[in-house]
Amino acid sequence: MRIGRPVAVLLGASLLAAGCSGSPSPKHADAKSTPNGGATAPASPDAAAGPLGASDLQGRWWTWAASSPSGSNPVEDRDGSLCDRGQKDGVWFLAGTFGERAKRTCAVPAGRRVAFPLVNLMSDQAGCSEFMAPAKGTATLDGKPLRAERYDATPVRVTAEEGNPLTDGGGSFRTHACGLWVQMEPLRPGNHTVQIRGSSGRFTVSVDYTLKVPAAGSATDHDAA
Repeated sequence: MRIGRPVAVLLGASLLAAGCSGSPSPKHADAKSTPNGGATAPASPDAAAGPLGASDLQGRWWTWAASSPSGSNPVEDRDGSLCDRGQKDGVWFLAGTFGERAKRTCAVPAGRRVAFPLVNLMSDQAGCSEFMAPAKGTATLDGKPLRAERYDATPVRVTAEEGNPLTDGGGSFRTHACGLWVQMEPLRPGNHTVQIRGSSGRFTVSVDYTLKVPAAGSATDHDAA
């Protein structure tokens, strides 16, 4: 993702949208995939409803990414120990970085769709057009390619917490978001590898995830949170 400064968190470069003066100014951040072929029965309303729309997906992802303060934010995560921060019921989000390479291990509750960007940005329409022109990326699940969806400038509403590393402050604001996004069906129980690669100009994202999914009905820390 990115907002103001590059962030290889599967975000892109994020700038505050025009007409939102006085609102937090986003910084950088993190595409949508075909079903993974290893889905389990959906266990949440979001899973049952299917993929999210471009505005809902991006607004919720940015709100999630900006909901944790610096020092405990999943975009800054080095090993996956912060991947559950701020996760809500429904879709499970993955983060990129602020430009660094990362390798993470993350426990994902059973029956949850997984979504993430290859590269993404919060900005005005002109900023998104400039960012998306050279944007490209790939993602794989257990070595098999996932299809990414391209979302050009889309109106979104974002709520950020004070002290997060992605925006200049807290509060709710309207802006535009864009990027390459993947949404996966709920994964089968077991361990899975997800590789995320993306770029826009000189900004690059490179994150490797090991996702651990328990059998349906198994108790997890995430379920109890």
